[in-house]
Amino acid sequence: MFAGLINHARAAASHLVLRYVARASVAIPFIIALGFAIAATTVMLVERFGHVTAYWIMAAGLAALGVTAAIVVSIKEHEEQLAEEKAEQMDTQEVLSDATAEAIVQAPVALLGALLTTPGGATSAFRVAGLLGRNLPLVLLLVLIGWLFWPTENAQSKEREAGDAAAAADDPLPADLYH
Repeated sequence: MFAGLINHARAAASHLVLRYVARASVAIPFIIALGFAIAATTVMLVERFGHVTAYWIMAAGLAALGVTAAIVVSIKEHEEQLAEEKAEQMDTQEVLSDATAEAIVQAPVALLGALLTTPGGATSAFRVAGLLGRNLPLVLLLVLIGWLFWPTENAQSKEREAGDAAAAADDPLPADLYH
């Protein structure tokens, strides 16, 4: 029962670890270069302002850089969280509409099966068939009305496109500007 959940968690964790390992392997040369740039800047500031002042300037500069990076990462995570929530809502709506359509399709067969398996079910089924036969124009009208309101694949795709367009309108930057 929990095997699928455990496998899903394991796959998600390994995907996360591999993604960060890949990012770290690309970032290592840049981190080393940044260390040398910081050292060179420190030496230059020491020659110009003295040891204590140069170290204070470097500390303030690195703290400002850290605060800026924290703000950028926070904003990016917030945007990703909102995008995930919207995607989950869309997935939930699709699953619910698919489940509803499937239930409606299977309901007549299930009702007929339940009717036939009850004691006296066959006679009841014949009575229901007779009732539907006597009111055939009304039954056909109800079937046609149901067919008119039945969701089609084209209408569902238009609804998805409208939802995507609304989500894009809420987004301050176009999608091609994201990395």
